[in-house]
Amino acid sequence: MPRRTPAPAEAAASGFDFASLVRQHQAMVFSIAWHLLRDRAVAEELAQDVFLSLHQHLGEMESPEHVLYWLRRVTTNRALDETRRRQRRPMVSLENAPEPVALTPTGDPLLDTSLRKLVAALPEKARAIVVLRYQEDLDPAEIAKVLGIPVGTVKSQLQRALALLREKLSRVAGQASGLSFGKE
Repeated sequence: MPRRTPAPAEAAASGFDFASLVRQHQAMVFSIAWHLLRDRAVAEELAQDVFLSLHQHLGEMESPEHVLYWLRRVTTNRALDETRRRQRRPMVSLENAPEPVALTPTGDPLLDTSLRKLVAALPEKARAIVVLRYQEDLDPAEIAKVLGIPVGTVKSQLQRALALLREKLSRVAGQASGLSFGKE
């Protein structure tokens, strides 16, 4: 017979006091996260997420040993996932970061605003590809690696997204040039 997820009232009736579980295990959860991540802020956030998840699954816990096992497993898996995310996007220390170049603003600020809005309106995957290509300056092979899709798919979706942006931008520019500010 399949197990069903208990309602919050049932979770409270499961015999576990959530607040005391947090007090009892918070140091252990934080310690695992901190030792795997070596970043206090991220470890604290991860610990909060783990305890939120515990609260949602409290009715499924069968014993104090099960709670302990579950907390260790979930904390470790989430910390490892975070580590993998960081490896895909490594952080650079300030000492190794290049000096920023002061750019002088060029172009039309209204066009920039319109373009940002149009990019934000793209479908999720197309928006990700455009942002990775033009904001992060990644080539299609790097984008394919980040998104886990073939290079050809990146190239074709990028071309479609750019065509869509050109079309929408020309409509916006056409509407702006066709505006009249008074009666003729």
